[in-house]
Amino acid sequence: MFARWRAAGLILPSLLTLALLPVLIGLGNWQWHRKAWKEDLIAKIDARRTAEPISYPAALAKYVKDGDVEYLHVRVTGTFDHSQERHLYAPEAESQGWHVYTPLKPEGGLPPVFVNRGWVPDTLKDPSKRAEGQLQGPVTITGLVRLPEHKGWFTPDNNYATNQWFWRDVDAMRWGAEGRPSPLLFSVENQQAYAPFSIDTDPLPENPGGWPKGGTTMVVIPNSHLQYVVTWYGLALTLLCIFAVYARQRLKELENGPRQS
Repeated sequence: MFARWRAAGLILPSLLTLALLPVLIGLGNWQWHRKAWKEDLIAKIDARRTAEPISYPAALAKYVKDGDVEYLHVRVTGTFDHSQERHLYAPEAESQGWHVYTPLKPEGGLPPVFVNRGWVPDTLKDPSKRAEGQLQGPVTITGLVRLPEHKGWFTPDNNYATNQWFWRDVDAMRWGAEGRPSPLLFSVENQQAYAPFSIDTDPLPENPGGWPKGGTTMVVIPNSHLQYVVTWYGLALTLLCIFAVYARQRLKELENGPRQS
């Protein structure tokens, strides 16, 4: 049989097919496992978002334990420091706008945490134009824990001086217009620990006057792995079919011998 296949010129195509086939099947298997992982992740996030809020100390403790706090539903009571409000660029279909991040000083001396109080249009970026929504005194808020973002390749730098933020860097938000201090100017007062995450407030209850508008969290987790599974397995099957047709044709030509002119 080997001599027959060699005579038909099928040795190299056979080796190439045998080399490619497990690669294509392996990629299909990998995407199948990725599909299961993604479905578990989506289910986990949905469960967290709809669960009863946990306490702020519990969220901090879980972060210290394993860091797995993204999208946890949390409740915290404290006082907003509106003088340190930060604005994260967040254009919407109807208008240019901003997410309003304000530090909340929790009760009991716990670390302050930046709270995304919601979205405002560009015309209401100035806090004086929405004074009714600048809550005073102790307040209790519920929302979803969000970990810091990493700067994208094409994302502009955050501008400390103009209070214009383009990516969620909660570690840097604690500093004023001058930005992070140099090591020589890093005073004991500035070393106060902040929460290593922020909180996106729930849509309800609404802020007085309706602004900022809470519930800004967008959870978009694409799950196209089934399509990829079908693609890789389909390519494997196509490879087998093409090789079978080609081998049959070559063997038939070998059996029939050279054509007579």
